[in-house]
Amino acid sequence: MLAREIENLYNQFRLNNYRSMFGRIREKDGSLSATEAYAVDVIYLLGNPTITQLAETLGISQPNATYKVNNLAAKGYVVKSVSEDDRRECRLQLGPKFYHYFADSNRFIDQAAEALKEKFSPEELETFTAVLEELIDEVKYKRRS
Repeated sequence: MLAREIENLYNQFRLNNYRSMFGRIREKDGSLSATEAYAVDVIYLLGNPTITQLAETLGISQPNATYKVNNLAAKGYVVKSVSEDDRRECRLQLGPKFYHYFADSNRFIDQAAEALKEKFSPEELETFTAVLEELIDEVKYKRRS
């Protein structure tokens, strides 16, 4: 039963994410394709990765990742920063356009948290938060060997 409820929660997050993502995708110059939207979201989740880290995370080739990053940079969603220590290394940062289009994507989480604060005591929420922290640690992305 616990696994089923965790899966249900995960599915609701996915649905909200897809609704938000596809609401931002438009058929015009400079807009993101679905694949690009996922790629920029992964860059956000990784927090300033290198192109190599992005390629490894997505399970794609380095040239393919470079191509995707160049497209995202050309559209203003990603900024490439060349490392001063190793000029071959390029860190990815999110561009202003990312924040403009993705700013409201987690509003539903804030609304849900506020609703929980009204329904449960601070002690119950503290216990719930501790359980969530453990759950996150259990499902945290770890490189599979």
